[in-house]
Amino acid sequence: MGSLQGQNVVVVGGSRGVGRSIAEAALGEGATVLAVARGEQALAEFAWETSGIKTLAVDATVDSAPDQVFAALEPDVLVICAGALPPAAPVHELSWEAFSANWETDVKASFLFCRAALRRPLKPGSRIVLISSGAALSGGPPFCGGYAGAKRMQMFLAGYSQKESDRLGLDLRFMDLAPMRIMPGTGVGKAGIDGFENYAGIRPADFIAAMTDMQTPADVGRAVVALATGKSQGSSFMVSGSGLAPAA
Repeated sequence: MGSLQGQNVVVVGGSRGVGRSIAEAALGEGATVLAVARGEQALAEFAWETSGIKTLAVDATVDSAPDQVFAALEPDVLVICAGALPPAAPVHELSWEAFSANWETDVKASFLFCRAALRRPLKPGSRIVLISSGAALSGGPPFCGGYAGAKRMQMFLAGYSQKESDRLGLDLRFMDLAPMRIMPGTGVGKAGIDGFENYAGIRPADFIAAMTDMQTPADVGRAVVALATGKSQGSSFMVSGSGLAPAA
């Protein structure tokens, strides 16, 4: 029997990349899994290729998105992995629209769903995991606009939400998880690697060869399952090739 048998898992941003790996990991542990994303085609491909997955096409940055998602499946575990591709240009070359893209997507989706989890509220014992980034801890490269700050804000949101759950006696568990290394097979990873090539002239193959302690999307999926089923103390975590650990 899987470690999530009988549990409902909702992955917002679950149609591709890291989100899809999280959904697949939860499905493999016996959960009923709903993958939520904006792109209907990617969701249809996921459903075609993966027996048992449920899908819902919703824009996670729309105010009504949490109500639509929770009406489709009330989660025991809610994972927020939705996000925009970061920009790839020096700060002085960016418009505010480009600079703030990750605030308007990653942070807004996290805010809306954390707020809804507290207001509804979700049933006691529910776990909410926000997928952040190692850039939140390092500051990221100088060509990624507001990306690092947005991912750091997700960490703050998890902490703020946990304090409100505790204050209100809701028995909800809010956590954030930061994958520490660029993952070449994902959209964000490719954007980052291409950004280093354009900004610093580092060839993608050389950049990848120089990376150490790399995690894969499957490692992130396993880390989310571990957070959803374990009793780890704290709210901020990171995952690398060395495994899951508390964030510094």
